[in-house]
Amino acid sequence: MPITFSSKLCLFLIFFLFLSCASRKDVVYLQDIENTKTTANALSYEPVLKNDDLLSIIVSADDPEITYMFNIPQIQGNYQVEETQSNIRTYLIDSYGQIEFPVLGKITLAGLTRKQAVNELTEKVRPYIKNPTINMRILNYKIAVLGEVTRPGTFTMKSERITVFEALANAGDLTIFGKRDNILIIRENNGTKSYNRVDITNSDFINSDFYYLTQNDVVIVEPNKTRINSSKIGPDVQALLGLAGLVVSSLSLIILLTR
Repeated sequence: MPITFSSKLCLFLIFFLFLSCASRKDVVYLQDIENTKTTANALSYEPVLKNDDLLSIIVSADDPEITYMFNIPQIQGNYQVEETQSNIRTYLIDSYGQIEFPVLGKITLAGLTRKQAVNELTEKVRPYIKNPTINMRILNYKIAVLGEVTRPGTFTMKSERITVFEALANAGDLTIFGKRDNILIIRENNGTKSYNRVDITNSDFINSDFYYLTQNDVVIVEPNKTRINSSKIGPDVQALLGLAGLVVSSLSLIILLTR
């Protein structure tokens, strides 16, 4: 039986739609994850303090009254031991990597992990207070997520241990047009910015230095070719063309089956 024009058109459209479909490797995260081993470095990650970090530092002891000299209120006045943490002074790490701490003076904290910084302060406070306890938090831990995500923006994190996937989840995840194998992470260390590309479809990514984000990291998701092409003709036009192609292919298939 000779092949009619409508049959040829139907076969061509089906072939075209098949080619335009995204494959699994384009959209699935952490492929072959079952073959990847998690390293101890990833499990023990702790953020490193940087310039411009805003810290909350509370010194505690068995006798709360003797900690007054270190827990100076944000606003000077009559200090009560039971006052909340929100009234305690915060400390900004300056451009030299230092904070000005009561009694102790300038202390360099930039470049230390939070645990190392706590140990440093504990040793310096120990001559004044027996068995001191230091509670430290980064108050301005922020991550920016831009590009092909549902809700781009800057997000303040309550946790100091945030992964790329958690940051993307805060932004509503990638859109279907997001390029998953070439995500840009901009990071600053000691005033020097680095630009790093990561592939979140690759299961080895969980053991990289960029699986966990640091404060003020910027995550940029690039658009894929489909999104770039749609920007040339407009998304509405592309949607209409896609719908028209689906209608034509459906009609052609019906004609082919009824012959």
